[in-house]
Amino acid sequence: MSARSQRPGFGWAAPATVFFVAFGILPIAIVAYLSLTRWNGLGSPEWAGLENWRALPDDPDALNGIKVTFLLTLLCWLIQTPVSLLLGVWSAGRQRSRAILSTVFFLPLLLSTTAIALTWLSFLDPNFGLAASLGGSSLLSSPHQALYAVAFVIAWQFVPFHTLLYQAAARQIPTSMYEDAELAGANTLRQFFAITLPQLRNTIIASSVLIVVGSLTYFESILLLTGGGPGTATRVLPLHMYIKGFVGFDMGFASALAVLLVAVGTLLSVLIVRSTGYYRMASDREGFL
Repeated sequence: MSARSQRPGFGWAAPATVFFVAFGILPIAIVAYLSLTRWNGLGSPEWAGLENWRALPDDPDALNGIKVTFLLTLLCWLIQTPVSLLLGVWSAGRQRSRAILSTVFFLPLLLSTTAIALTWLSFLDPNFGLAASLGGSSLLSSPHQALYAVAFVIAWQFVPFHTLLYQAAARQIPTSMYEDAELAGANTLRQFFAITLPQLRNTIIASSVLIVVGSLTYFESILLLTGGGPGTATRVLPLHMYIKGFVGFDMGFASALAVLLVAVGTLLSVLIVRSTGYYRMASDREGFL
């Protein structure tokens, strides 16, 4: 292929490249620079070298934020993956009743994060709503239950999105595979584990990456539901970054936390993709076993 025939490809990619550099690479580079400075958000940043990075291990709230963030990520994956997978496969059916119920399932996608958080905050209030009917105890005020309540609210918000992914992928599975399985005497459960799950392998990986990376950026829901409390039971790293930067006016340290989040999110994404072989994008239509 001549150099001239390759030029249009670079031309088509140029707008996306410029957009990615301007709104992806450049902000990360600026935050990385600010992590090496002392800055209260006003005036000019002062060079501090690795001072903020050395202070990270000495900040108990930062270490607790890392632990809480990873725990929340695990909870979100454990809740959202099986629920959205089963709902997606079920809603992939062509029956009219499934289409109607699927519309109800997807309603949270139309609501903002703030509206969802405030609604569930009212439901979980110990003086009225759902919490009052359970005896007046507030899940959000319990150090041992608050994180689980937050994970549930987040799952309620994002399960419909992942359900859409699984629904679309399940509808791409050839019906001939299920017909052959029925002829071989396989029941519905056997077909699910032998056909549906293997065919949804790439979708499961892609959904898992989105859940893991998204869990590292949850902020608004936690801020509105618990404010990071009780104590620091739900203070995830993004919320701690906000508190340090916009409450404590320590933008340099907050920038170091932001770079740490970017690094962890990138590392986890690469590990998931590489360990599962998803990067090879091999075909998943290999027949019925």
